Amino acid sequence: MTTSTPAATAPQTPEEAYAYYRSRRHEMALLPQGSLALVNTQWFYGAPGETESIWGVNGLWSALPEDEKGIQLTASAAENITVDGVVVDGTVVVTGKDAETASTIVFDETKSGTVIKGEDGKYALRVWDTNSDDLQNFGSIDAFDYNPDWVITGTFAPIEGGRAVEVSHLKDQGAGRDKVIPGDIRFSIDGVEYAPSAFKEGRALMIVFSDATSGPVTYSVGRFLMVAPNPDGTITLDFNRAYLPPCAFSYNFNCPMPPAENRFPFAVEAGEKNVLNKAGDLLH
Repeated sequence: MTTSTPAATAPQTPEEAYAYYRSRRHEMALLPQGSLALVNTQWFYGAPGETESIWGVNGLWSALPEDEKGIQLTASAAENITVDGVVVDGTVVVTGKDAETASTIVFDETKSGTVIKGEDGKYALRVWDTNSDDLQNFGSIDAFDYNPDWVITGTFAPIEGGRAVEVSHLKDQGAGRDKVIPGDIRFSIDGVEYAPSAFKEGRALMIVFSDATSGPVTYSVGRFLMVAPNPDGTITLDFNRAYLPPCAFSYNFNCPMPPAENRFPFAVEAGEKNVLNKAGDLLH
């Protein structure tokens, strides 16, 4: 007689869906290239071919000419760096996700690398370590219990051609970057209307916000919320899904800061709070 294992039951209630979401967030934090594993992000602003060493890994690295994608690596076979499964012995081009195929970089048993492209067209090497201090010290992601009152319906009005909004980043020393806002979002809390800016993030929109809990209760820099317009012109803001930015997990990320219109005066007592260590204290 053959027995089969029943398929996992999909969450049926909002509370069950939230619990599943929380468990997935915990699992994603522990991935070999999850936020906790990032130990270095090195940008290349030098002239093409001007080599430099990178903290924590072997090889000499340099930028490529502007019309070429990726960065250049020079290493000997003794340094045992593999790119796309081949040990580098000489000079190779290492590509990022903007290329047709992104390179796979392995430095040793615990460290790997990826290449990213910035909004200014420059490239960076990211180094990930499954033995990072943050991964070793990680305990949990603290979060509020599910609260249906924080599932809010607003309106979305597309903007022809979009509108540019200046957004600062944590490590940019006040310098702003223009982000395109594809539409106007409006929602009300206690009779007061708010109009946060949300910029494109893949196929959805991302609201970078802070609120009255930011600092005393939740991560001081702010939190992220992904939203998507509904066909009828409404938009659902489920603040239970508000999540911590990558910089809450590792200092090696440079996260966007909430623009003025996204700094809410009310307390959003929903979503993620902080990253905790094994002792239950703040990881950072």
